[in-house]
Amino acid sequence: MNNPIRIAVIAFDGISPFHLSVPLLVFDEQDRGLGLPGFQVRVCAFENPPLRTSAGFDITAHHDLDELHTADVIVMPSWRDSLERPPQVLLDALLQAHRRGARLVGLCLGAFVLAETGLLDGHPATTHWRWAQTFAERFPQVALDADVLYAEAGNLLTSAGTVAGLDCCLHLLKQLCGAQNTHKLARHLVIAPHRSGGQAQFIERAMPKGGERDRMGLLLQWLERHFTEDHSLDALAERAAMSRRSFTRHFRQLTGTTVGQWLIRQRLNHAQRLLETSQQSIEAIALASGFASALSMRQHFTGVLLLSPSAYRAQFRRP
Repeated sequence: MNNPIRIAVIAFDGISPFHLSVPLLVFDEQDRGLGLPGFQVRVCAFENPPLRTSAGFDITAHHDLDELHTADVIVMPSWRDSLERPPQVLLDALLQAHRRGARLVGLCLGAFVLAETGLLDGHPATTHWRWAQTFAERFPQVALDADVLYAEAGNLLTSAGTVAGLDCCLHLLKQLCGAQNTHKLARHLVIAPHRSGGQAQFIERAMPKGGERDRMGLLLQWLERHFTEDHSLDALAERAAMSRRSFTRHFRQLTGTTVGQWLIRQRLNHAQRLLETSQQSIEAIALASGFASALSMRQHFTGVLLLSPSAYRAQFRRP
């Protein structure tokens, strides 16, 4: 990567320091000795300094919205009020950036800002579950999915609340730098390297209790070591000492997806790492990752990552 990827993070009066720190943790401070590609990160503001934070101290942003003219990625880390319309100068800058091909990311209530531009109309999006009803009422043209961690529509990314913003930023980092670099940073930050965007938000809902939860946790740990093998629902349910129906329900509650989809994602993650770091053939990697054939892996790669395995290797293979 010859030129650093330019990332603009927008700060505003009343911002939460945690929300501001999320994209900075992922994309800034690339001198941590991890050998990651570099990013040029700029914190921008459209209001006069100093900016008050929700934690009771002030901050000063050294850049303004002019940074949005050249940024490759623009992150709206949140917004101060779900009922407040952002200033037109900010909306116009986002629209202009999107027209020239920049990626726009709205974390948590930042999805409200992207929705105000009209760019999300007709596209999937998400936000914090607590404000989902307000979002749906204000932006009925947006295909809101309040149950997922993050949602993607072309160059538009939105995430659910708080820590889901980290998942969203790691998802973007993976697209920009590959799975191996993303896993390296995730280990440094001591967080899970990947949570699928389709995984459910932690909304108040019935969850397994006591022994059922323990058995499901142990089963998931076991599956993480045996994801390349074939598994039937009946066999997994028996291993968890549950009925098939109960097991299926609890698995979706804990992971936000089905067993089949969860296994495919684990296999894709493993294949991505092998494509980046090994010289094995596509056929050998497919079998080592649990796919029945190279054709099967290619179909899943194209469906989920919009790249063939060969194209992924050419883009992210580390010398």
